[in-house]
Amino acid sequence: MKGEGRAKKIRSRIGHSTTDQIFVRGHDLAADLIGKVSLGDMAFLELKGRLPNRHESVMFNALAVTLVEHGLTPSTIAARLTYYGAPEALQAAVAAGLLGMGDRFGGSIEQAARTLQEAPSDQDLRAAARKIVEGHRARREVIPGLGHPVHKPADPRTTALFALAAEHGFSGRHVQLMQLIGEEASKAQGRDLPVNATGAIAAIASEMELSWRICRGLAVMARAIGLVAHLQEEMDEPMAAEIWSRSEAEAATDAKQDGD
Repeated sequence: MKGEGRAKKIRSRIGHSTTDQIFVRGHDLAADLIGKVSLGDMAFLELKGRLPNRHESVMFNALAVTLVEHGLTPSTIAARLTYYGAPEALQAAVAAGLLGMGDRFGGSIEQAARTLQEAPSDQDLRAAARKIVEGHRARREVIPGLGHPVHKPADPRTTALFALAAEHGFSGRHVQLMQLIGEEASKAQGRDLPVNATGAIAAIASEMELSWRICRGLAVMARAIGLVAHLQEEMDEPMAAEIWSRSEAEAATDAKQDGD
């Protein structure tokens, strides 16, 4: 019958196992990787299909370290509250925290990286930055990777990452464009809009030829570590019950006042 034929094989080039070996991207896990490769280098291997060189290792690990922790953010609060309701499922609490990695928290890495990677490569960088800023303003969209509600006048993570990128050979066109976008946006808005950590990570990830489609995943991978630490603290020094009771009490007080 027409259309029938041999089914396509289900294949993955990432990993497979035999009775006595486990292979990851062609490397023997037990013999070549365990005890010899850092977590960041392992992540690089999974994504790129090869182990990083020295400069790539330093830079990729720096990106991951930057994203692990940022205090009591909405994602960590969600994780703690979920654990309070379901202490038998730590993985559910971590998942709850990761679900909040959207366009406002962490996910802006993806947006910024896409903006950088889709910018015309033959265009003057200053002109490209100006066009990007004008386009976002015309659409009334926030420019991803700029500004921070807490870190002013500069995000200390950005300063450290850009210095490291320059030292290790990752301060090219994407980094320059991100910096110019910050300058042009600041001029257009009449206030400082410096490149924040997600903008810096997006630019450096683009220099490392990581597709914008997986850049949000960098935040997901790293923040999972931080969320587990927050849940460990929640076990030892609980705060979720206090967050819940105070929120309920204050909301009830406001509702009563509104009704008066």
